[in-house]
Amino acid sequence: MELRNEEVLGDYFVIKAEADGVNVIGLTRGAETRFFHTEKLDKGEVMIAQFTEHTSAIKVHGKATIQTKHGTITSE
Repeated sequence: MELRNEEVLGDYFVIKAEADGVNVIGLTRGAETRFFHTEKLDKGEVMIAQFTEHTSAIKVHGKATIQTKHGTITSE
């Protein structure tokens, strides 16, 4: 199945670190999922990100608030 750009791009999400040392890890899209990018956030830092043709998933490790168009989630 071929994805069009508007199907892949466009969904933004916001991650706000609620503690020091929150890791945000990007995972690749495709036949083999791999880690490809990591950011470290300290308490109060905010990251605004977007899914792309290369990023299919995000892993958040640490205490953070994640806001998406579907709602707000708090990781522990």
